[in-house]
Amino acid sequence: MNSLIVVTLGNWDQLGQEAGAIRHEVFVVEQKVPVELELDEQDRTAVHALARNGDTPVGTGRLLSDSHIGRMAVLKPYRSIGVGKSLLLALVEEAARRGDTQVVLAAQCHAQGFYEVLGFEPEGEPFMDAGIPHVLMRKLLR
Repeated sequence: MNSLIVVTLGNWDQLGQEAGAIRHEVFVVEQKVPVELELDEQDRTAVHALARNGDTPVGTGRLLSDSHIGRMAVLKPYRSIGVGKSLLLALVEEAARRGDTQVVLAAQCHAQGFYEVLGFEPEGEPFMDAGIPHVLMRKLLR
């Protein structure tokens, strides 16, 4: 893991500008997800994680009140150096800290192995979301 990567947790007012820019780049520009599908009202109540490499925002994710982790996004130049792992571990730790007994997420199928290595198990059949194949995954915390 890259020791220059620091993850901060906060709300949308604190982290939204930087997190939103990363999500726009990854989901809307790179993956061609319609902007109206990427943005939603759940950002206002979610716990957000923002990874920085020094002063540069490089990745983000969020934890919803119903224990769903989502909007995991890492800028292309910073993939495969531990940013996603750092973000996911911070969000799982926050869920456990607040008393959640499990976390769930809809993983893009190409990233299923990444989540499995970190203790998530797939459930059910793959499904399409925003034109991208996903699989539901769950991790028990207790």
